Amino acid sequence: MTKIAAAFAALAVLAGAAPAAQALPAVPAVQDAKPNIGWTIGELLENEKAAAVLEKHLPGIADHPARPQFEGMTLEQVAPLSDGQVTQEMIDAIDADLKALPAD
Repeated sequence: MTKIAAAFAALAVLAGAAPAAQALPAVPAVQDAKPNIGWTIGELLENEKAAAVLEKHLPGIADHPARPQFEGMTLEQVAPLSDGQVTQEMIDAIDADLKALPAD
């Protein structure tokens, strides 16, 4: 298991154990907007170009068994729960790649 896969597995455990009062607010998708770092992981994975960016930086994220637990979160929300496996540097690189995507 890769370090990133292990981090997402740990995140899934943490997310499943979180009380309902700590649920994170949903970030509404703006379907006509260019994918950006503020979108949830699930929203990014639904967009073909954004999904390719995520897979580049977080290989296997689309098929991760814990995806249902983290797909409603942004990368910024996942990072502190990832035991250092999703870093600010990774988020910044993903952000730069998303900004570089051509407009649809």
